Amino acid sequence: MKLKIYKPGQGKYTRMGTIIGVALIVCAGTYKGSLQFEAMTSDLFSSPAFAFGVPTAIAALLVLVTAWIVNRVKAADFLIATEGEMKKVSWSSRREVTGSTKVVIVTTFIMAGILFAVDLLLVVLFQWFGIMPGGGSGS
Repeated sequence: MKLKIYKPGQGKYTRMGTIIGVALIVCAGTYKGSLQFEAMTSDLFSSPAFAFGVPTAIAALLVLVTAWIVNRVKAADFLIATEGEMKKVSWSSRREVTGSTKVVIVTTFIMAGILFAVDLLLVVLFQWFGIMPGGGSGS
């Protein structure tokens, strides 16, 4: 499998990010898989080289396949277009993000307080009507 880079100067960061992201996911899966593989193997194949070598070989193959896929014409064109669109995005400043985060946190606490008050009111009403145990005329 020859790895020829399609349009090498374009979409470099999205391709590398895709390969690195897949590699990280595959490494986490390899670790978990090696633990499972070690538990499943018999005494004949119980060596650590076998238990960790097979999942590692599979991981290397998956990363190579990913590198091959991101350099295919359609996938590469998609990633190049994605990187071009990301360059057009108007990113918020640190100040705007901080302000928006504060608004979201305060709003969340206000909504939690309102929901708590409504819940408490409903509990008192249901107990007063005798729908819920714990007090009221129905007990």
